[in-house]
Amino acid sequence: MKIRGRETYELFETARLIGRGAWIIATLTFSIGPSHAQTTVHKSEIIKQPDHALVSGRRTFESSCAPCHGLNGKGGERGPDIAAKPEIVRLPESEILKILRNGKPQAGMPSFGALGPAKLSDIVNYLLILQGKRETLPVPANSQEGKHIFTSKAGCSECHMVQGTGGFLGPDLSDYGESHSADDIRSAIMSADRRPGVSKGLAKATTKDGRLISGLVRNEDNFSVQIQALDGTFHSLEKSSLTELTFDSAPAMPSDYDSRLSQSELDQLVAYVLSTRNAKR
Repeated sequence: MKIRGRETYELFETARLIGRGAWIIATLTFSIGPSHAQTTVHKSEIIKQPDHALVSGRRTFESSCAPCHGLNGKGGERGPDIAAKPEIVRLPESEILKILRNGKPQAGMPSFGALGPAKLSDIVNYLLILQGKRETLPVPANSQEGKHIFTSKAGCSECHMVQGTGGFLGPDLSDYGESHSADDIRSAIMSADRRPGVSKGLAKATTKDGRLISGLVRNEDNFSVQIQALDGTFHSLEKSSLTELTFDSAPAMPSDYDSRLSQSELDQLVAYVLSTRNAKR
């Protein structure tokens, strides 16, 4: 007991001499030891909580800016593209703040000075994220809400399957989150019209006996066509047996998620696709 007391005294005496800050660091260093839990948690399983200022900027952008410039800042009927247009991307933060504060009446841009300096700063920070100059928002860990959006408002389950449930026309997304980041998933949803193979619309084939078959064309040559229907069944049809074969002008994969979903709903949807990587089959 005397030896232990002596060691404790010497430790505190050393701490007093080297300063309280160093003692805090030393205490933390010695108190944090390896544990089984720490060695088994993978970095990919840690979901950060979103920064308050960035969340505030996103919400303010959605309510004040998105009605004219779109949820992704790529422009709308009443406002230009402010996320990718070079002359806007090159503007310094101070100039963007000035425009937000004073507006540009000659261009139909109102003043948002009434929002106050804090919210204006949050908007600028969020705009820089949309422009790719800052790290994107961490995805909130609410995958259950995302699952509801996946099967309802977004309509993803009509074409995509997850863990054996869903449609057949699109790729199976059960393992998609295993090899794709949150940014990859968000880009795949928002930029579907620019990806190869997703611009095809649904085919509608009418046979001579009056059957109507709708789905995606999987194979086609000069004499036959193979169509996968919405229920997953395949139909191999001779073109000579058809009275009509037409294609929808709109692609099967929607390209309007920037107006169909809010930014927060998109985040929840991304969180759900990410969460499927750890789901048990």
